[in-house]
Amino acid sequence: MSKKVAVIIVAAGQGVRATTGPTGVPKQYVPLACIPLLSRSVAAFDMHDAVDLILPVIGRDHGAFYSALNLTSGKLLSPATGAASRQGSVLNGLLALEPHTPDLVLIHDAARPLVPAQVIENVLNALVDSKAALPVVPVTDTIKRSSDGAFAAGTLDRAVLWAAQTPQGFDFKSILDAHRAAATHDQEFTDDAAIAEWKGFEVKLVQGHPRNLKVTRPEDFALAEHWLGSGRLMETRTGTGLDIHRFEPGDKVRLAEVDIPHTARLSGHSDADAALHVLTDALLGALAEGDIGQHFPPSDQRWKGEPSRTFLQFAAERVAERGGRIVHLDLTLMCEAPKIGPVSHQMRQNIAEICAIDVSRVSVKATTAEKMGFVGRGEGLLAQGTATIELPRQP
Repeated sequence: MSKKVAVIIVAAGQGVRATTGPTGVPKQYVPLACIPLLSRSVAAFDMHDAVDLILPVIGRDHGAFYSALNLTSGKLLSPATGAASRQGSVLNGLLALEPHTPDLVLIHDAARPLVPAQVIENVLNALVDSKAALPVVPVTDTIKRSSDGAFAAGTLDRAVLWAAQTPQGFDFKSILDAHRAAATHDQEFTDDAAIAEWKGFEVKLVQGHPRNLKVTRPEDFALAEHWLGSGRLMETRTGTGLDIHRFEPGDKVRLAEVDIPHTARLSGHSDADAALHVLTDALLGALAEGDIGQHFPPSDQRWKGEPSRTFLQFAAERVAERGGRIVHLDLTLMCEAPKIGPVSHQMRQNIAEICAIDVSRVSVKATTAEKMGFVGRGEGLLAQGTATIELPRQP
């Protein structure tokens, strides 16, 4: 009779060292090649036939972030609420699983979104005759010991050193009892295998994988993207957008969702946000999927007054659906007034948030027409955008 396997995905941390993505977004919700880390981690176990249940453990204030993932799987349970420490979060997850009576449990960090199926298989195979299994990779660097971080105080024998990964696998009842005991102990354990060792379990080592890296710092996102790109050829595409809007009576100009006080407003069928319109056209152009008017025709009253973020978000999602990613967005605004410079950073942040990319991938610039032409006379505004994306290479 096959054993019932549950997976706990620990995603309750704040990810303060991984300062990438929109400000204030924990790293597990930051996109990696257009797909958030937590979504990738869930998918890795959802695709494994031996896994029956998946339980994310999320931060107390992460409900909105989690809901926005729109995760769908018949294996997925409602998330448990994390604690102040990883150890406490895992215990909360184990307690939430207890009514489901699993035989085995795998405990995985959401920050390891590229876990290969073979590593999961290695852990499960080890649990046939062991209560605990730990995927590891050999330490290849020379490891120095130092008590102050300033001077070396010795060299460790790397031949006996192994770097631990997740998922770590356990007999469910045994690790639940061990976690309950550890909760009353004054020592904080850094992983679940350490708790198993403390309780006297024999922890079986199995082969991990270098690809199963833990995304901890901003540079880890670049390394993970490199791993994702390995084995598939990508091509770079560039698209441009150009938009002109006349001014009409009003008291503010809306650009990239920033309302700038002015003596006029932009005329248009939607909210006339020319900044978002040209970036939408640029992305659609890079995809060779027409322009904003084809997808959202002004003759259709559904789009009258529609926030322009709808259009830009649609184009960004089309890039992701095609298996691509947004590399860079460049926006140039030409007008005599209002002044763009003081709000350009907020505009960049808004664009980054809509497209689910880091703000470092968005540029906003402004210029005037030196009093020449319709822009120089203050009759309207010209916006130009360029989008650079990567897509899987077509045969």
